Amino acid sequence: MLVVALVVACLAAAALGFALRRARQRHERALGERGWLLEREREAAALAAVGAERARIARELHDIVSHNVSVMIVQAGAAREVLASMPEEAASALAAVERAGRDTMTELRHLLGLLAPAPDGSDETEPEDLAPQPSLARLTPLVDRIAFAGLPVDVRVSGEPCPLPTGIDVTAYRIVQEALTNALKHGAGGKAEVTIRYAEHALRVEVLTTGPSVLTGGPPPVRGGDGAGRGLAGLRERVAVYGGDLDARRRLGGGYRVRARLPLDVP
Repeated sequence: MLVVALVVACLAAAALGFALRRARQRHERALGERGWLLEREREAAALAAVGAERARIARELHDIVSHNVSVMIVQAGAAREVLASMPEEAASALAAVERAGRDTMTELRHLLGLLAPAPDGSDETEPEDLAPQPSLARLTPLVDRIAFAGLPVDVRVSGEPCPLPTGIDVTAYRIVQEALTNALKHGAGGKAEVTIRYAEHALRVEVLTTGPSVLTGGPPPVRGGDGAGRGLAGLRERVAVYGGDLDARRRLGGGYRVRARLPLDVP
């Protein structure tokens, strides 16, 4: 009987050891599969982040180049028209072209410098050579450039100004920049009104431009200035990221209206 009991005990121990080994193998396989799934999820998240960053960079590059090059084209054309008759005005226009070109290069250096740091990990561009991040605090130079190019701009600020999140601040600036640039490119004279309103739970931005109207017998507006271009389409995406909305449409009496609402998180 003792021998039988020992044999049974040995068989039970062997069976238990086998079962434990099988359980350990299943556990290790499950861990391996889970790790593989987590790795795939990390790769997918990284690819999505890269795609989003590329889209953001494309919008930034478009905003920088489109605005400044538009100003340069308008000023260069004005300089060509008055080069012989009014050399001083032509020199002023060419100086504006130079400033716009320098601003473009500075902003591009800033953006591309962040994307391509030096091999040793340091930033080759000196901080003082980089332009500050666009914000509503820098509206005055933008408005001055647009006004000098031939589009008078009236800016109104209502409500109690408050510090804004960086992304919302940059987005608000870009809305004004894109609307004024489109008005400068596609408008035929007229003026623009920019309204920045600090509401209790949102920042509201509105840009109104005047222009020819079919109702008043003026020439039809230039095709492509209806707010459906790449710039405003990109701005709609930006505004949507912050839970806001943007509306751009032709005004019945002529010109265009761009209106945006950017929610603010109130503690």
